Amino acid sequence: MSGHSKWHSIKHKKGALDAKRGKIFTKHAKLIMISARDGGDDPNTNAALRSAIANAKSDNVPNANIEKSIKKGSGDDKNAANFVEVMYEGFGPAGTAIFVKSITDNKNRAFASIKNAFAKTGGNMGEAGSIGWMFEKKGIIIVKIENKDPEEVELEIIEAGAEDLEKNDDQFEVVTDASAVMMVRDNLEKAGFEIEKAEQTFLPKDLVKIDNAEDAKKILRLIEAIEDEEDVSDVYSNFDISDEMMEELM
Repeated sequence: MSGHSKWHSIKHKKGALDAKRGKIFTKHAKLIMISARDGGDDPNTNAALRSAIANAKSDNVPNANIEKSIKKGSGDDKNAANFVEVMYEGFGPAGTAIFVKSITDNKNRAFASIKNAFAKTGGNMGEAGSIGWMFEKKGIIIVKIENKDPEEVELEIIEAGAEDLEKNDDQFEVVTDASAVMMVRDNLEKAGFEIEKAEQTFLPKDLVKIDNAEDAKKILRLIEAIEDEEDVSDVYSNFDISDEMMEELM
């Protein structure tokens, strides 16, 4: 799981990406709309919507924005755009694979903008199926440890249904089966844990170790350029940059 963990940690340490609140709010709005459209507007019976709302709140999305997105997704707003999820695949420097999740109301625009982001920062867009097989769809849950004993926390997380877990500062990053992420989240909350985020993700099956600082800079520049695109929701990669090199780059 370190491929996902690495980029998750980098984004928070760099701060630049997460500082773009408008982009974050828009991403959550789209996810809430899709969840409400596909499963109904009641979070008590729609686990995907319940998760989308909880994740939005963890990023400080106002309740008014959340309610508006639910109405749009459930059909109460007849002028709401019809968003779809599309995955795009490509290659980055040093043989890295880049898997891009787009949530868009215009697939032609999304394709063109993402292809341009690859091209202008040293990457190459790939055909469908070219790198998707290198990733597994999983659930990931960020669990706060606070003042609890890490060993006891680890046992409780495993009992809650986790497949894997990794300690990262004052939290555990927990991996689950993609279909079980909300069940495990519910189990952890019942056990008294505070959940920072729970979502489905794509984890690399194998990692590409990056030893060259210039390659590392190029990879991060490429991923940031793709994430900056309006229609992009998430970017996943299989790079492995050491903590020491990351400290030097930052």
